[in-house]
Amino acid sequence: MASPNFLAYLMLFVWPMLCWQMWKRLDPARALIWTVLGGYLIMPPLTVINFPIIPDLDKTTIPNLIAWCGALYVVRDKISFLPEGRIGKVLILMYILSPFATVLTNTDPLYFVAGSVQGMKIYDSAAAVANQFIALLPFFLARRYLGTPAGMRAMIEALVLAGLWYSIPMLIEARFSPQMNVWVYGFFQHDFFQTIRQGGYRPVVFLPHGLWVAFFALMCLLAAMVRLRDTTAEIRSKALLIALYLGFMLYVCKSAGVAVYALCLAPLLLLAGWRLQALVAAVIAVVVISYPILRGLHLVPVQQIVDFANGFSADRAGSLQFRIVNEEALLARAQEKALFGWGGYGRAFLHDPITGQMTTIADGAWIIVMGTYGWLGFIAEFGLTGLPLLLLGREALSWHGAVFNRYATGLALILAANMVDLLPNATHIPFTWLMAGGLLGEAERMRRARLADSHAVLRSGLRGGTQKRTVI
Repeated sequence: MASPNFLAYLMLFVWPMLCWQMWKRLDPARALIWTVLGGYLIMPPLTVINFPIIPDLDKTTIPNLIAWCGALYVVRDKISFLPEGRIGKVLILMYILSPFATVLTNTDPLYFVAGSVQGMKIYDSAAAVANQFIALLPFFLARRYLGTPAGMRAMIEALVLAGLWYSIPMLIEARFSPQMNVWVYGFFQHDFFQTIRQGGYRPVVFLPHGLWVAFFALMCLLAAMVRLRDTTAEIRSKALLIALYLGFMLYVCKSAGVAVYALCLAPLLLLAGWRLQALVAAVIAVVVISYPILRGLHLVPVQQIVDFANGFSADRAGSLQFRIVNEEALLARAQEKALFGWGGYGRAFLHDPITGQMTTIADGAWIIVMGTYGWLGFIAEFGLTGLPLLLLGREALSWHGAVFNRYATGLALILAANMVDLLPNATHIPFTWLMAGGLLGEAERMRRARLADSHAVLRSGLRGGTQKRTVI
């Protein structure tokens, strides 16, 4: 694979300057959205600036850091890093600090006949903690700036607009093969063979893999469905046309998984009530968080799923079977250090006993996190991602007078779909944290409104009782 060209590295310096201007010209909510989402979509993948001590600067860390700087030095705002509830506080501390425990329990090297894998060092824990904190910056900032009905709507509209814009390079690549990253940044970021599907190509553009583009197309389509349901009669035909076009772009991605997600979620987004949408999103979060336990107890019908996939495509069934076999081996490996995991440097993988070469492949985020940081890291990352969905579900059950923001429940289902996709793929992207943070802020706002309403009813009842006693 060729190396990134000069433009790729230049983009790492140009994007912060563009974002700085956005923070000066736009409101904080939209500046945050486009800093994170824009950087994810157009900055070069696999291009890193390495400085001593500080974490690597790339298309994930740079937008997150510049968004934080924009909030601090342009808006001159103070950002709270801890949510209102105790569970959220504990999960954040676990997520940021758990690498210390992982490093301390993995200082020993792994030795093989003709090689070895190094042990973890204290420096690794400092770097991992810094990376964990930087990864959560969109979560913190979204809770501050997007945790409102207006913020929910801004994220939905941004996804629709970004999907329309990104469809141009996607269509070019679907016709001429994935070459945008080569033309612009001088290299191809993955295995070209994996882009060939059904006699054509699936687009990659500037993302890590075609599956990431496919899931982005799904998010945009689901967002367009939310907008379609909210439009007035005058512009409904335009909104319908946009949704159909984005549905076509999902087809262009040639990915069966996201097509299944779309077919399952479309009826909910277009027909179900807001309270039911919130409850379904919460149930999905519970299932995903419980998935490692279900797999460990062999309660997931993996063979039936493979047989079902085989009815559509033998190739896809074979790929799924390959993933399952690897996951079973990696899950057994993870259980050897179940609490804190194996750490980095590929220590969580199985290795050839002679050469030390890795003999397994991990695709799903759940098994990657489980193997690297153990149960502590898994509960922290997946629990923090699903916490907003659980809190919104609680509001749906506990407050019958709640008026759910239609954009919030739509976004909750998009985040739930993202959590499901973390089982086969590692699509936990910065926008995932942005959605989770915004939804957490909205759930906290609804809880405050519920408590205020309860207190108001209680005070009203007390005053009524006093007046009756006075009359008597």
